Amino acid sequence: MRRISSAFLCVAAIVAVCPAGAQAFVTHGPFLGHQDHEWTYVWARMSEPGRYRIVATKAGDAQPSRVLMSQADAENDNCILWSIALPEPDSTYTYTIMSGAETLVEGPQYAFDTPPPLDAPQVATLGVGSCANDKRFPDQPVWRAMRNAGAQGVVLLGDTPYIDSTDLSVQRERYREFYEQKDIREHLPRVPLWATWDDHDFGSNNTDGNLEGKENARKAFGEYHALRRIGLSDEGIFTSFRRGPMEFFLLDTRWAAGTEDSMWEAGKPTLLGGAQWQWLTKALKESSAPFKLICSGMVWNDAVPENKNDCWARYPHERDALFRFLGIQKITGVVLLSGDIHWSRAVRHEVADLAGYDITEIITSPLANTLIESYDVPAPEVLHSAGDENSFLLLTADTTGDTATLNADCRTAAGESLFTVKFAPNELMPVDE
Repeated sequence: MRRISSAFLCVAAIVAVCPAGAQAFVTHGPFLGHQDHEWTYVWARMSEPGRYRIVATKAGDAQPSRVLMSQADAENDNCILWSIALPEPDSTYTYTIMSGAETLVEGPQYAFDTPPPLDAPQVATLGVGSCANDKRFPDQPVWRAMRNAGAQGVVLLGDTPYIDSTDLSVQRERYREFYEQKDIREHLPRVPLWATWDDHDFGSNNTDGNLEGKENARKAFGEYHALRRIGLSDEGIFTSFRRGPMEFFLLDTRWAAGTEDSMWEAGKPTLLGGAQWQWLTKALKESSAPFKLICSGMVWNDAVPENKNDCWARYPHERDALFRFLGIQKITGVVLLSGDIHWSRAVRHEVADLAGYDITEIITSPLANTLIESYDVPAPEVLHSAGDENSFLLLTADTTGDTATLNADCRTAAGESLFTVKFAPNELMPVDE
């Protein structure tokens, strides 16, 4: 395997410290992954296989809070993950990475804040986006815009990056190239990242679960993301997490699509697959979050060009089954999120007869890519529709007042608001409740 010189990596500023003569160094990251009120995950890719130590220290303390070892293996492309149990909420920690006695990463930029307790009054702010093409847009100011807007974490809804191959070496190479971007390197060491995929990072444009080689895409995704769970066993990459008043359910709408009959209607193809449906329905019933964000790379609504086949509109039996499930189980607080179409929109799904209340979908796309104006399809259910090549969604949930609120603001990297949709819990439940 060709080795990249440590001198080059120091020039590229991928790590804070490259000790002279060191035999190992960090090639990518470190970045934060999943975080909740008990755990913080840290991810990195190393130059060599081996055991590496992370030292996390609470601000103001003289002694480390946690010292953990983890193994980087060639089998996983030398990617490494540390799962740090930190019992102190609402605190700041710095971290260093070491190989033996050598310090590989240190500096004030390598720090993270733990969230407050779930039941504490708080303001939680996350940046959400999809479709970031580093080949077309090598400079991506949208990451700086998220940081400047106060985003405490990032949620990616797919096509991040554009890979368009299921060859494992190509998958890995494209993740490495994507993570080498300056703005990403500066942003992700301090804020957690969660993600799902869409078609281009799954492996091919507009594809479904019959794509040959999808196992390689899943392996690379698992290596280059630090999530609490990645699907179930060897199926899919769906996951969930809670951040303050918001719980996110990141769906996988590629892995199982078209591979089996739907559990909701015989003779019709599934989109999510039986295993994912069982996970999702159980997780939704157990959620106590005021706001439940069900996230999909592909769009949920029908206001799309007639020739678009990879969207929920082509699986209406499963979409209606979800809405019907929400109504039967009296699950409140649901908002839909999606990406994919290189256009940002807000769409009202008039499904009160199924779910008990109408449900709003927010589409945020692209983070950094050209626009596709043909997706600006007019329809009565469209509340807002706008496009910008560098845009993201800023979600802010606030429980410090008498009533919890959720603010969804689609923004440009320059700071302009494309549109805003505001929610309160009493708007996201049946009227009779």
